[in-house]
Amino acid sequence: MSAPNIDAVKEYLLGLQDAICDALEKADGEGTFFQDEWKREAGGGGRTRVLADGGIIEKGGVNFSHVFGDKLPGSATAHRPELAGRSFQAMGVSLVIHPRNPYIPTSHANVRFFIAEKEGEDPVWWFGGGFDLTPYYGNDEDCQFWHQTAKDACDPFGADIYPRFKEWCDEYFYLKHRDEPRGIGGLFFDDLNELGFEKSFALMQSIGNAYIQAYLPIIERNKDREYGERQRDFQLHRRGRYVEFNLVFDRGTLFGLQSGGRTESILMSLPPEVRWGYDWKPEAGTEEAVLYERYLKPRNWLAI
Repeated sequence: MSAPNIDAVKEYLLGLQDAICDALEKADGEGTFFQDEWKREAGGGGRTRVLADGGIIEKGGVNFSHVFGDKLPGSATAHRPELAGRSFQAMGVSLVIHPRNPYIPTSHANVRFFIAEKEGEDPVWWFGGGFDLTPYYGNDEDCQFWHQTAKDACDPFGADIYPRFKEWCDEYFYLKHRDEPRGIGGLFFDDLNELGFEKSFALMQSIGNAYIQAYLPIIERNKDREYGERQRDFQLHRRGRYVEFNLVFDRGTLFGLQSGGRTESILMSLPPEVRWGYDWKPEAGTEEAVLYERYLKPRNWLAI
């Protein structure tokens, strides 16, 4: 099994951040990402890029981070005792895009690499990541296209990859306290190393590259759809679910905060405006109700 090439992973991730930002700026037409480079006292740093108040994107962030240290936080070793006493490096690109138009879904993507080393022992390493879609108003064409692009990215690596990562995504992006999915899913994977470094790295790259291929056509199809105050109110209500998931369940958010990462960069995933209504429920027979009845239910979108 080939040894991990950390420099190659970092070079890919930096290039991916550039490519995604360039594509999103072009799609938005008005906004540009500003860059904030930061350093972490305990080791490492990153570059945060944020686009706000664009022509299409109300708020979007595309982060690269590379942090390292001599000791992992207790939260990281509690379930992985073999990592105790090892130095570590963690790097990745993570992004969340919140469009202004409620008919364009929010999207999230993340690809990452982790390695823990100790003199005289083999390194422990893995890849993780994926992408998922959170619509406010359901659209079968968008859901099918999103999942077909995800499947196409996975298929060269085995027929089992897409269904496994798709199911994992459905299970991970689930708000247990609400008993509902965050959106219509996509791909999620973690602890990937069984394919060996080269093939695992290639799969991570395929998924990272597929995000923009999956999302841009959805933006184009929906960017000119008219909406009013009702649609905007519902969007803000549903964004509350996004906030709840990121602050309560998301592993990346928790690891970043507990390992001394830059708080502003970690929380750039939160939307600029959000609303909570006490025990709010959509009216029967409305577009809003259809989201819950048809779209916030895990299903095989490619069989429809």
